[in-house]
Amino acid sequence: MEDELVKVDDKNENAKTVLKGLQPVSLAYDPHDINRLYCGTFGRGLWRSIDAGENWEPIAAPHAMGPVNDTVIPYPNIMSLTVSTKKSKQGYGVVYAGTEPSAIFCSEDGGDTWQEFEGIQNLPSKPLWSFPPRPHTSHVRWLGIHPIDTDQLFAAIEFGAFLRSFDGGEYWEDRKFNGPLDTHTFALHAKASGRIYAAAGDGFIQSGRGYAESRDSGTTWTYPNEGLSHQYLYTLAVDSENPNIILVGASDSPRQAHAPSQACATIYRKEGGQPWEEVKEGLPSSEGTLVSTLEAHPFRSGIFFALNNKGLFRSDDTGITWSSLNIPWKEKFERQHPHALVIVPS
Repeated sequence: MEDELVKVDDKNENAKTVLKGLQPVSLAYDPHDINRLYCGTFGRGLWRSIDAGENWEPIAAPHAMGPVNDTVIPYPNIMSLTVSTKKSKQGYGVVYAGTEPSAIFCSEDGGDTWQEFEGIQNLPSKPLWSFPPRPHTSHVRWLGIHPIDTDQLFAAIEFGAFLRSFDGGEYWEDRKFNGPLDTHTFALHAKASGRIYAAAGDGFIQSGRGYAESRDSGTTWTYPNEGLSHQYLYTLAVDSENPNIILVGASDSPRQAHAPSQACATIYRKEGGQPWEEVKEGLPSSEGTLVSTLEAHPFRSGIFFALNNKGLFRSDDTGITWSSLNIPWKEKFERQHPHALVIVPS
């Protein structure tokens, strides 16, 4: 959430607050050790837990590792995180972190030391990258790794570019013609080689460009937006087994997605070549609801989760109908913007 990280046990129906006051914005776990979690914050650097989120320690930053050197992350805003299925020589999943200002870092030793991928700093489009609320800077909004070919890395710069690397991050390719410029969330799928799904803010600027898709690893893009009445897309999830079932979190504008006083957001579902359809059953009214963070269950087909300021919701029928998880939901959460949701398999 906006002010804290909440650990939810849906089996025992309880919730516990950790990292209070640290403004968490990104979250990931190591697929080789599900008790190892990484949490990025806005302004307080990167944190690590090795006991399933019970206790946390700051890592990667100068204040945690001593003097500034080339093995730390020198920026306190950790905007995106992902962990590869590739296991390093040290036995950990390789961790990737994206920051503000825009930079990408990698760790193969569980977060103790970091290497920057400096190639993105020399791309021709970089002078044009700019995040509208803070136009003097930009950030790596989302990172993705191909689930099978782990040398394929992808990064969304907010605002300005969708980048890709096919050699593990040494060399990066700049944005492509007709590609999305304001990608907020994207996904790749083990059963759909070359396919990239992207929820973007481009539709707010140009109608019909909210949802973007590539079938050739980001070389070319199409915009199948039929049925999307809300064109500002912020979040996205794809069924873990069926690459043709997609959910997106949408609104009419950035303010309606993110500002509590103007909140009005909804969820759409798409299956195969059918148009997008808005889903409502079991979800709170769009009026007063901030944009939902979406996540598919990593191993169980048909199960999705949605987190917003009104609660945490689950669907067992591929996103068609929903029910609220029976956990304590504090009144203060209704005024907080959810930033990240991770489903850790038990």
